[in-house]
Amino acid sequence: MKSYHIAIVGATGAAGTELLRVLERRNFPVANLRALASARSAGKSVRFRGESVPVEKLADRSFDKIDIAFFCTDGDVSKEYVPIACQADAIAIDKSSAFRMEPHVPLVIPEINADDVRRHRGLIANPNCTTTVMLMALYPLHRIFHVRRVFAASYQAVSGSGTRGVEALTRQIKDAAADPESFEQSGSSPFAPRLRGGAAEDKPQSATVFPHPIAFNLLPHVDSFLDSGYTKEEVKMQDEARKIMHSPALRVSATCVRVPVYRAHSVAVSAEFQRPLSVEQAREILSKAPGLELVDEPHSNRYPTPLSVAGKDNCQVGRVRLDCAFENGLSFWVSGDQLLKGAALNAVQIAELL
Repeated sequence: MKSYHIAIVGATGAAGTELLRVLERRNFPVANLRALASARSAGKSVRFRGESVPVEKLADRSFDKIDIAFFCTDGDVSKEYVPIACQADAIAIDKSSAFRMEPHVPLVIPEINADDVRRHRGLIANPNCTTTVMLMALYPLHRIFHVRRVFAASYQAVSGSGTRGVEALTRQIKDAAADPESFEQSGSSPFAPRLRGGAAEDKPQSATVFPHPIAFNLLPHVDSFLDSGYTKEEVKMQDEARKIMHSPALRVSATCVRVPVYRAHSVAVSAEFQRPLSVEQAREILSKAPGLELVDEPHSNRYPTPLSVAGKDNCQVGRVRLDCAFENGLSFWVSGDQLLKGAALNAVQIAELL
């Protein structure tokens, strides 16, 4: 088997660190690994296959003699350096949203549209993690019953905001535990936390990641708001689902919510299909879908949770039931590790297809 010269841009971040683990765990044929990051991380090291790999500063010549470049960075870095990687004849697999909706760039979930990889021109985009988790359960049903529209509510872990999101939640929880006076009994809401970092207060470092405290709280706000009232994250779920499933008429209305969970995203989905379907049919299809586990015994308290999927490759789906608001409707709950299937694992699977 041929071995490949690999570069990881953003190797010290949450997604980059997870990517290193996945490459090692899946025994991807790596001949040489180049760990790249910003100037402030240059000089550090990462571990790969028991060895210490020095982190280099990302530069124009970073992709010389590289076969595959994984971009685990934000859109600005990808916009600047993905073209440079492609000019150096590396194939770029990009986690950011910078190129996802470009017509000539394949947007790939291998269990769904693996054949799209063949159309690449040196760049393949990794979908949004929330979109991926939702589609792992929605697409198998779509293949048979043809989905028309979807209403979705996401429950997104703080690690979706990177290591700073994890640190913010941890610090806020510790602050509340260390300062009992940060809790007060008020009216019908006993023990309502008065955490530092609200919009009207001086924000500590831990609160600058989110516009409000995230500990003991829910924020219906992931990414920035658009004039439509939706956030960019919510629009991604419609636009990317259409492209991945080759369904330009699909309509998706989403509300994306950041929750005080460390790892793994969940999505509550209500979908309307063109063809009638039964719960039994849906369960049979979902139980056989690749990369998905059916966990649907609610009377025994068995259903997907973020804790049950954290650190696991497969997504889980449960709470499958007929949707009483639609003629041909189905509701379900799906959870998946957004650092794995939502990012690192999906990227490595794309590289495996290559």
